Amino acid sequence: MHIEFSYRETWLHRVNPSLKLFVCLALFFFVLFTHNPSVMLNVAAAAVLVLFSGSGHPGKRLALYALPALLLFVSSSTSMIFYGKGETTWLKWGIVHVTEESFYRGMQVGMKSLSFAFVGLLFALTTRPVYLFYSLMQQCRVKPKYAYSFMAAMRLLPIMIEEFQTLRHALAVRGVGREKGLAGLYRKMKAYAVPMLAQSIRRAQRIAVAMEAKRFVGDSRRTYYYEIGFSPADAAFVAGTMALCAAAYMAGVLLPYFPVTDVR
Repeated sequence: MHIEFSYRETWLHRVNPSLKLFVCLALFFFVLFTHNPSVMLNVAAAAVLVLFSGSGHPGKRLALYALPALLLFVSSSTSMIFYGKGETTWLKWGIVHVTEESFYRGMQVGMKSLSFAFVGLLFALTTRPVYLFYSLMQQCRVKPKYAYSFMAAMRLLPIMIEEFQTLRHALAVRGVGREKGLAGLYRKMKAYAVPMLAQSIRRAQRIAVAMEAKRFVGDSRRTYYYEIGFSPADAAFVAGTMALCAAAYMAGVLLPYFPVTDVR
């Protein structure tokens, strides 16, 4: 089972994966410690702009990927807006109490979650997992036994899904899933769990033996199939990220959209 979507490769795909990971982590901390809603609005807008212009994926697909992020934005912001605390009451109806302070805090939390989601989605859509683990081994000195174990686990997920579908069809032919009640549910779970667990143990044992035979447990010097290095795209990525953050911060401070500058 192999699912792959076509996309257009952009310069973000050529950025060193480890560098991209650390820059995204720095962005997370920048967003986490920013308490100005005007700045956060600019950061969220910049994340959306970079995602739709630099990911290389079609707009319809990105809109579909963005739906969970929008749902997270609505749920996180409304929970803070409707049940927050403040002095300037805008609406009070039963347990719902909307204040000016709770509104700005809710919008701040929602925009932070939106920025986190879009930055993470941009990283996931422009980074191949294989290149990321090779880069972690070469630039960050992660031990090969850990990196290759993660890559093997990722390769096993589609195989396990395919086995689950095959097992489900086989059990449906035998009529296992037709029983009702708790006893039927228990038998159904047992019929799925035992074969898949046994297959997983056998597969893990074979992979462990193969990795040990290839000396993945040692710390000896290795050669790599993919040589991951640095390029001018890395400098452009770092400079562009810093410029966008600085522009978002300065625009939010000098040209604020909201009357408050700190929602804490």
